Amino acid sequence: MAGRPLPADLGQRAWLEVDLDALAHNLRLLRSLADGARLAPVVKADGYGHGIEAVSRTLERAGAAALCVATLDEAILVRAAGVRIPILLLYPAPAGSAGELRRLGVEPPVSTLGGIADLAAGPDAAGPGLRIHLEIETGLTRMGVLPEEAGEAARRIAASAGLGLAGVWSHIADPGDPERVAAQVAALERAVAAVEAATGSRPERHLAASGGLLAGGIPRLELVRPGIAVYGVLPDGLVVPPERTAAAAALRPVLSLRARPIRILDVPAGTAVSYGGRWVAPVPSRIATIPVGYGDGYARTTGPGAEVLVRGQRAPVVGTIAMDALMVDLTAIPEAGMEDEVVLLGEQGGDRIGAHDLAARRGTIAWEVLSTFGRRLPRLYRAQGGDGLRALAHARPEGAPDAG
Repeated sequence: MAGRPLPADLGQRAWLEVDLDALAHNLRLLRSLADGARLAPVVKADGYGHGIEAVSRTLERAGAAALCVATLDEAILVRAAGVRIPILLLYPAPAGSAGELRRLGVEPPVSTLGGIADLAAGPDAAGPGLRIHLEIETGLTRMGVLPEEAGEAARRIAASAGLGLAGVWSHIADPGDPERVAAQVAALERAVAAVEAATGSRPERHLAASGGLLAGGIPRLELVRPGIAVYGVLPDGLVVPPERTAAAAALRPVLSLRARPIRILDVPAGTAVSYGGRWVAPVPSRIATIPVGYGDGYARTTGPGAEVLVRGQRAPVVGTIAMDALMVDLTAIPEAGMEDEVVLLGEQGGDRIGAHDLAARRGTIAWEVLSTFGRRLPRLYRAQGGDGLRALAHARPEGAPDAG
């Protein structure tokens, strides 16, 4: 596809497109699989590379009950974007930050017995109850108190002025391993029973994420924290049971990476291309320079051998990927020109290059592909059923449209 109009202030020829309508669609679809549980989608790592501000606003309007972030700084960005629903912090907050957490409406985890004292310390610690989520170590071996410590942790939280226990949670290590899942579920339930015995009340529980919704076998409990599926990508290696294949197929990828060439050069056979001359044109060739490189998150290990889409056809990436550019062989698409869109991630002409395709080429997982695109790539947002690029708006520095 050539010549689609872009925002006048784009200022460059490479960009990420974020389909906010697809994002809202995905959340609604996942809610239909949640058996009545509330959804708290994960927007950490700049919304998995999609732009945390626009993603958070869209998910709030689409019906998210809460949002999950990894750091307090991310929570601050979400609140600055105007989002009002609760924010769950997935990693411990800095000691003495209780006042700011309370002001922002952020619900932090407690992952160690000592973390309770950290939250209760400081001049702003006292005040209305700060909602705490007690993390349990059930088998991921990353964070959390041991199940046998859960009762003591609950008692300490109850005894700390200004703190209140809102939830007990853990995270599944491998949703495709039924035995390991069952062991983690049992460990969480032992911890919940200890908390209930210590406090006389049963807190909200959350365990499942994207794999839990799509693979089955993991209880939804009261809250689910979907991550990559919200962005229209299945977890790597997930086996979806027959009763959920239609829902999985209906997920719509939200992110695409697009560019236009900055040069197209006809070269004779024998011409070396890019650093090290590792690819040499075997015949007279047309080489396009695309302004995307590993500095933008298109990893050096992706090519050569990767492909892009031009006019709905596949064209190979050739030569070493540089920090700011890569080269594509357009010899088989002689009609392609400078105003043609080159799709590095996404769909064109009925074909698609997905996050899993790029992940397989670089020996990693789709999560890493999505979350490592650089911030110098403008994020352009399609919202409210926009046609083409007419509903796109520049993401930096003003933020994206409030759409959902």
